[in-house]
Amino acid sequence: MATTTSPMARTAAPLPHPGLGVTFRTLLRWTLTQSGPMLPFVIVVQVALAAGIIVGFGLLIPGIDTASAQFISTGAPTVLLMIVGLAIVSAGVAQSRTTGTFTYLRALPIPRALLLVADLTVWLLVALPGVAVAVLVAHWRYGFDYSFDWPLLIAASALTAITASAMGYAIAVSLPPMVTQLVTQVLVFFVMLFSPITFPKSQLPVWFQMVHDVLPFRPAADLIRAGLLSDTYTAEPRDLVTLSIWCIVALVVSVRALVRRG
Repeated sequence: MATTTSPMARTAAPLPHPGLGVTFRTLLRWTLTQSGPMLPFVIVVQVALAAGIIVGFGLLIPGIDTASAQFISTGAPTVLLMIVGLAIVSAGVAQSRTTGTFTYLRALPIPRALLLVADLTVWLLVALPGVAVAVLVAHWRYGFDYSFDWPLLIAASALTAITASAMGYAIAVSLPPMVTQLVTQVLVFFVMLFSPITFPKSQLPVWFQMVHDVLPFRPAADLIRAGLLSDTYTAEPRDLVTLSIWCIVALVVSVRALVRRG
């Protein structure tokens, strides 16, 4: 005897879940839509910071020579990437937590780690132009020539941008919004004034140099500097290892916070 499926049974059949690729593209469009109004502001901030660091810091050194100008200029991209990641990314995540958008996205039936991947992809695309901005401002101000090591420059810039963004994300999902703002402001102040990015580490006490050997800021700057002036500076494997460890730790902290928080 033939059997028929009732309309109710057909209605109750589960719908197929979209694949990870479709989900990721949807999240990417969502993130771009949410971050879209901020993008012009981020670009303006990058240009202003590049001018402030390269031109402003140069004014602090009377009769600045080429070597000093190169050191400041090749450190500026790292400062820009760190500020975008630590300050702007964390501020965006903290705001989404305050408005409830972050909670809504985490409630969707999708892998929570995919939220992090989509956010980092967008901020990577936003932050990387800061390297080009700094290079152009430095060339306009001082007129020296670069000797690019393109594979190293691209890899170091991408790793630095991901690390800084992941650190900002980890701070924002692990701490209350107000504490996040305070911590990231202190970190930005520390990066700009107390990290050997725009000045040689030899100007710091020995113990402080050792501290920066295990922090991500100086290794990131030295790797990018070697990519911009490959005939003057060389990349150290230890710097790559240090920066990679910080990147992995920040990603792990972010994912664990996304998964554990209810």
